[in-house]
Amino acid sequence: MRSQKSGVRSQNMERERARTFQDLIVWQKAHQLVLSIYQCTEAFPKKEIYGLTSQFRRAAISVAANIAEGFRKTGKPDKCRYMNISQGSLEECRYYLILSKDLGYLDIQGLMYQLEEVSKLLEAYSKAILTSDS
Repeated sequence: MRSQKSGVRSQNMERERARTFQDLIVWQKAHQLVLSIYQCTEAFPKKEIYGLTSQFRRAAISVAANIAEGFRKTGKPDKCRYMNISQGSLEECRYYLILSKDLGYLDIQGLMYQLEEVSKLLEAYSKAILTSDS
């Protein structure tokens, strides 16, 4: 949250620090991606329940879960390692999107947009961790 002085926002003020992982926009967007993937995979063939459906959901959950777990880590290298694991799981989801499209299970346009948004936010969050003072 930016402070206001005489009704004008200061350009030099930083955003209020997140108190929980749920305050992170990157986690919020990752969580929305998980929910979208769960909804879309409901329509997958039942024969995929232990295959693609399960793997896809697990990878999506891993993105948001590693952001949450990394949030409480104290050292920059540790925090960044968890963000890197999230990025890896996000790339796994990218492949599952491609596979789902090629198998004719899914129109991936909307999910790909969500995935790209999370990817960009994860990259920015990782860079912010590395350049922060604490």
